[in-house]
Amino acid sequence: MAPPPLAAALRRHVLGLLLPHSRHLCLLAAHTISPSDESDFEPDHPLPRAPDGELAAFLRRLSDASTAASSPKHALSLLLSSPPSPGPSLTSRRDLLVRALWELRRDPDAAVLALRYVAADEVNKAIKTFDAMEKFKTEADQTVFYSLLRALCKNKNIEDAEELLLIRKKFFPLTAEGFNIILDGWCNVITDIAEAKRVWREMSNYCIIPDRTSYTLMVSCFAKVGNLFDTLRVYDEMKKRGWTPSIAVYNSLIHVLTKENCMKDAQNIFTRINSEGLQPNVETYNSMIVPLCESRKLDEARMVLEDMMLKGIVPTILTYHTFLRQESIDETLKLLRKMKDDGCGPKSDTFLMLFDRFFQLNEPGHALKLWNEMKRYDIRPSYSHYMSVVQGLIKHGCMERALEYHDEMKENGFASDPKLEKEFRTFLLANRDHWRGAGKYNIIPQRGKHFARQSRI
Repeated sequence: MAPPPLAAALRRHVLGLLLPHSRHLCLLAAHTISPSDESDFEPDHPLPRAPDGELAAFLRRLSDASTAASSPKHALSLLLSSPPSPGPSLTSRRDLLVRALWELRRDPDAAVLALRYVAADEVNKAIKTFDAMEKFKTEADQTVFYSLLRALCKNKNIEDAEELLLIRKKFFPLTAEGFNIILDGWCNVITDIAEAKRVWREMSNYCIIPDRTSYTLMVSCFAKVGNLFDTLRVYDEMKKRGWTPSIAVYNSLIHVLTKENCMKDAQNIFTRINSEGLQPNVETYNSMIVPLCESRKLDEARMVLEDMMLKGIVPTILTYHTFLRQESIDETLKLLRKMKDDGCGPKSDTFLMLFDRFFQLNEPGHALKLWNEMKRYDIRPSYSHYMSVVQGLIKHGCMERALEYHDEMKENGFASDPKLEKEFRTFLLANRDHWRGAGKYNIIPQRGKHFARQSRI
């Protein structure tokens, strides 16, 4: 099976940088690059050169991510999660990226991946990089431009993305697709119905006709905030315009109808879905389960869950998390076991959510019980886990237990919070001779340890 074009192109670039003096590689390059491929563009100033080692390392990271990924979105995720190259300054990083784009000037897919990576890191650098692509005649078509807008919106820089969309309208004419990227940011990344409505009006001001995606996004946004009237209004307008509602639209209708206690109407949507040849999916059932659980109608939610599973639809981690936010400690432990049996977690975020929940319910004992349970599922505590437990214990006055977990956190290599350190020092000084009974904690600051546990002999 031939490697993906992106991976193959990147591999060639990496080899060219690692083996610049290879005679065979030079011969290969001579046969593969025709004279017509050579660029006659000569910049006014020399192109900034980052060290070859850094450039090769960056291109290798791009290559590894694209080879292992199943989609561009997956490739970006892998690239962001991979450890960056150590050490270069901000200027060096910018020069490095410009050089990388120059090396990838004949491979727009690779250039898009590099650009999206930068957009996830820094807004201004991403926009300057896009400008550099145009300056050095790297292909920067509408696909690349929209990729930049999506990356900015995904990282909550929606206002910057919208400003860029309007500023560049002479080079990239405004379309429904472009506005939909901004709408998606306000509807899904940051649910702000006022901004979504404003962008909707902007589309009209620029004579852009909303398409099916535009209506789907607005229906979803109104449903999320529980605005039943406007959800139904936009849904009716969508049908009048001749757009066929997708399963996502019906899922939004089920959610808002259930949230507003219109259960009969929500059930009718299920009937309509089947009559139109669509298949309810797990999101369809979650759209009913989530508002039922939020309203503490757990028995009804369990009936929906049972019906879903009887039809062969497997619950997602969102389904389980919805129940976990409402269940008692005993039911929580049962659900955690069921999640494992179904191959659906529990995950690190599951326990972080549970710690926060039980501390909010003034049940620190249950939170600590879940800490021990977490280790049974082979989940290693992260910095977020430790901070959640330490801060929760402090809030409930369990300073000695908080110290214990705080010391364990530092022993496992996590940095301490300066505010916590100050609070612990104050506590230790005020309680130097406290807890001297049998089985109690005796505070003894010694060799970097905050305390030791001692029993009276």
